[in-house]
Order: sequence, then C-alpha cells, then structure tokens
Amino acid sequence: MSAQTIPQNKFLKFLTQNAVVIIFVIITAVAIPPSGLSLPYILQEVITRLGRNSFLVLALLLPIYAGMGLNFGMTLGAMAGQIGLIFAVNFGIANWQGLLFALLVGLPISVLLGYICGLVMNKAKGREMVTGYILAFFINGIYQFFVLYMLGSVIPIRNPAIVLSRGYGIRNTLNLESVRQSLDNILMLRVGGFAIPVVTFLIIALLCVFIVWFKKTKLGQDMRAVGQDMGVAEASGIPVEKTRIVAILISTVLACAGQIIFLQNMGNLATYNAHDQTGFFAVAAILVGGASVTRASIANVFIGVVLLHAMFIVSPLAGQKLFGSAMIGEYFRQFIGYGVIALSLVLYAYRTRKAAAEARLSLRGGTASANEASNGGNGGAK
Repeated sequence: MSAQTIPQNKFLKFLTQNAVVIIFVIITAVAIPPSGLSLPYILQEVITRLGRNSFLVLALLLPIYAGMGLNFGMTLGAMAGQIGLIFAVNFGIANWQGLLFALLVGLPISVLLGYICGLVMNKAKGREMVTGYILAFFINGIYQFFVLYMLGSVIPIRNPAIVLSRGYGIRNTLNLESVRQSLDNILMLRVGGFAIPVVTFLIIALLCVFIVWFKKTKLGQDMRAVGQDMGVAEASGIPVEKTRIVAILISTVLACAGQIIFLQNMGNLATYNAHDQTGFFAVAAILVGGASVTRASIANVFIGVVLLHAMFIVSPLAGQKLFGSAMIGEYFRQFIGYGVIALSLVLYAYRTRKAAAEARLSLRGGTASANEASNGGNGGAK
C-alpha cells in the first residue's frame, strides 16, 4: 500500500463515520442566510431546545451500551410522564411541586412498562429496535383507552376543565399553565442577552455524571460486556437477560422524567399524540450527533441536539424564502428526520459488512501463510 493511499483511506473512513454530522452542518449553514434569522435568536432557541430535549436523548445511551440498539420503546416512558402530568393538573398541584408529583405518579408506571419492554426484547434478540417500535404502538392503544375512557368514568376526575364535554376522557389539548416552565424559572440566568435555565441544565449535568459513574460500576461494566458479546458475557457468569432488562428499565424511567421536562417547557400537552414522535426525534438527534446503533457517547447527544434543532429552527423560514411556503420547511423536517435514521442504519450496515469482509480476508491470509509455512516445513523434512 502506497503512502498516498493511507491518508486517502483515513479520509474516507472519517467521511463514512461522520457523514451524518457533516451533512447536517452543511444543510444548517446553507439554510441560515435565506431564513433571515439573526445568530443571537438562533443561539437562544438552541439553548432553549438543549434544555428541553437533552434529557430525553440521554435516555437512549444505556440500551446502546447494552447492545440493544436505539430504544424506540422509550415512548412508553413518555406516556407514563404524561399520565403523571394529567394527574398533577387534575389535583391542581402547581409549580415545581406539580412536576415532582407528576414524576412520582409516572415513576411506577414507567418501571412496570420498562420491565415489560425488557422482557419482550429478550424474546427478540437482534431485533430490539423494530420490536420497541411496534411495542410502543401496542402500549399506545392501552394509553389511549386509559386516557379516553377510564379517566372520568372509572377513575374520578375532579377538575372539569380537563374533561371532555361528555363527562369522561381528557381533552385533546391540556393547558399546563400551572407547571409551565416551573423548572426552568427556578433560576433563569441572563448572560449577554441570553436566558439560561440553570436548574434544568444542572439536572441534565447530573444525569451526565450519573451515566459516567454508572459505566464504571459492576452493572455498567456488565452492560458493556453484554453489548460486546452476549455469548462471552454469559460464559463469564453475567446474567445477560437481567442486565438487558435493567438497561431498558432505566431508559424508560429516564424517558418519563425527560418527557415531563420537555412538556413543562412547552406549556401544553397534546394528550393523545404528544408522545408519538418522542422516540423518533430523540433517535434522530443522537444519530445526527455521530452515534450509531452500537456506539454512542454523551458528546453525541449534545452535538446532535444542537445540529438537529438548529436545522429545525431555520428550515421553515428558509423554505418560506426559497420556495414561497413555510410548509415546505415543515415537511423538510420530517424528511430529514426519517432520512437521518435511514442513512445512519445504511452506513452502520455498510461498516458492519465491510468489517466482516476484512475479517474474512485477514483470516484467509492467515490460513494461506500457515499453509505455506507447513509446506515449506515438509519440503525441508524431505
């Protein structure tokens, strides 16, 4: 191999490993000028969305470490958080106390759903992503029945403002004014004209510290071992299925808390579909940050949230200026989101097949060398 070929190979490897990040940087940079938005406005929106979305995206990390891929089943935790918020509004518990109450209500529900999700995924090893996606649809049906029928008919609702006119079921849109930005506003620091929700970012930072610490624990090491090779991990005495369940359970609980943080910032709850895109956009964000199905880091989370949401901020106005319709920018969001997931999975499959091909080639080369050595030895003996 020539000296010139080595840098070329390294450059191509860099491109394939960071293709999604590079594409998003280019798209966002190109879309900013026609959007007409000022950089201070974009930066403020990015700061807001970092606080709103980062916790949810961080919830994806542990299942990736455990080799379970991208947890589309995190939507189950989001539903649990929404149920907690419905009860907080029903009982009139406001401010951060309402968020804490919502978390306490959602926590046991998310633990139960996370355990069920883990059991199901253990029956579908190697197909965890599609299994989580379909399982979310199934649990969504139960959630819809619970919110649309049981609340108000079986379970009393004392706040008439949140009940449908027929006397049971929750309204399509729930006003979260009582808890709106109650976490963000505990300590809002203004620096250079930018508003920074200190407590929200502190909670996100604590989760990052927890993840770093958890990776060093016995359970965290077991998860990484399971993620690398389940067969070897099981031979080493690691309870593989139990470890995988714990990874999904923690992810589901974190998604519950993340959805509460997300919705308190938004200030309203689309009762029947707010959770639909939770897993989708969280997965898109971490992939945009350079993660893959088997490899992810905290840095990937924050890079992805910044790039994905910067594009989301500028694309509607860029679409309005370039094509005369802001809806084109909105459609572009959906197209890009699904496209990122598809591209990342294709690149992952490509890299996996290439690595397998190189391993087979190396094995053949080693076998050929051994045969030559054996033949040479036989010839010497003769």
